[in-house]
Amino acid sequence: MAERDIIIGIDAGTSVIKAVAFSLTGCQLGSAAVTNQYDSGPNGAATQNMDRTWADCARALRILGEQIDDFPQRTAALAVTAQGDGTWLVGQGDRAVGDAWLWLDARAAETTRRLAENPKNAARFQATGTALNTCQQGAQMAHMQQYYPELLDQAEIALHCKDWLYLNLTGVRATDPSEASFTFGDFRTRQYSDLVVDALELAKQRHLLPQIIDGSQITHPLSDTAAAQTGLLAGTPVTLGYVDMVMTALGAGVYTGTPGAACSTIGSTGVHMRSVRADDVRLNGKSGYVICLPAKAMVTQVQTNMAATLNIDWALRVAADLMSETGHPHDYADLVARIDGWLARSEPGVLLYQPYVSEAGERGPIVNANARAGFVGLSAGHRFPDLIRAVVESLGMAARDCYGAMDGLPQELRLTGGAARSKALRGILAASVGAPVSVSAREEAGAAGCAMMAAVAIGAYPDMESCVAKWVSPLLGNAEAPDPALQATYSALYPAYAAAREALEPVWDQLAKHRERKTAPDIDAPRTAQGGS
Repeated sequence: MAERDIIIGIDAGTSVIKAVAFSLTGCQLGSAAVTNQYDSGPNGAATQNMDRTWADCARALRILGEQIDDFPQRTAALAVTAQGDGTWLVGQGDRAVGDAWLWLDARAAETTRRLAENPKNAARFQATGTALNTCQQGAQMAHMQQYYPELLDQAEIALHCKDWLYLNLTGVRATDPSEASFTFGDFRTRQYSDLVVDALELAKQRHLLPQIIDGSQITHPLSDTAAAQTGLLAGTPVTLGYVDMVMTALGAGVYTGTPGAACSTIGSTGVHMRSVRADDVRLNGKSGYVICLPAKAMVTQVQTNMAATLNIDWALRVAADLMSETGHPHDYADLVARIDGWLARSEPGVLLYQPYVSEAGERGPIVNANARAGFVGLSAGHRFPDLIRAVVESLGMAARDCYGAMDGLPQELRLTGGAARSKALRGILAASVGAPVSVSAREEAGAAGCAMMAAVAIGAYPDMESCVAKWVSPLLGNAEAPDPALQATYSALYPAYAAAREALEPVWDQLAKHRERKTAPDIDAPRTAQGGS
């Protein structure tokens, strides 16, 4: 009989679902990925077909199984994490109630603003440690309650993406302490809070909140139905991981006991976090998340950018579109390869770019659904390399902005995400926050993070600290110190970046009203609104 020596980590992102096999000591043995699609609609809608998401997850597991001999028999446990926030409603017979609302969905923007102005919101923030924004399930459910009540009427439970996959794997309706506490609860108790539910005006929907289980302590067996769909053995222990942000950070080194260490994930979004004891959290009262770690009394204090490399994608696609229209189509991957060359031909710190290209606005360190991207300081002498440099530098400025809102800059920054492979970007990030950066050799940090929870749950390690010492610490690369001259440049530039952000907020709000306007402007508008000297 084959030895049970494999743990599977499932990481279901917005655009791709990955299934990764690890040894009990953390060595990656194989991986499989399946594209995960989502749909965009009017008024900022962003939805995902729930049945298709589960089918893609099962398919990723089957593909992974084809790579490894005796895979079902060798699998000791599997764990699942996924994209955070959003609303995945489940009704009778554990069937999906329509498509899931993703974290990208912006329809709840006005409801979010209204709830944020409620006097009860301050107490909600103190409990959750998390600023209200359009991404979150609480805001989305409040919006549904007012404008789409039929969705909630059909629902029996409100889940997140990983919870939906866990339901399909085990038949158990549950969520984890991380999303439960930052959405509807208190990060100190890791339980729901009636105060928070009331502040979100969702007391009538309290029955939709699932039980909370800690996957580092509790597992449920893989169901017969899921076994048939995935190719694994029925009864295999399944762990419900925490939300993907904290799983990725756990796998990349946010919690190793190193004083002053922080972790940033630079992907489509930017996630910046540090681990602290729950009692030591200092809230700024305006933005961010506090997300529990699967370790006693430990949490991560988090600030997130809605868009990180999405800004670079936008700039390169504008260039590609322009070239195609002139009869010179260009491959996007080739343009990516040219970024370092453009950076070398441009001067640091000559332009500012506000990296708010997401249609959902920004959530850290400001919360403004109307925030939009833009350049500041353009002149006739600037060329495309200067624009690209400003866009890339904005990721460093945004990281500094976020860490500044968390009571101080890090002493060491650990990076994960595809963009961390770029030496130029690592240099910009190090200089922006004024700290050495290192990159973990871990290829799939999110999948590793939830697999570590499963390893502790089945008794392969006595606690998370022991697992971190084996799975994480040995893979941290050498720290790369910031360039002193570049650090001085960005230190001088940052105040202008922050001042521009603050000054542009009323402009963004005016532009949002302009976009919403259905009729032509009043011809008797004030002279300043009509233009002219």
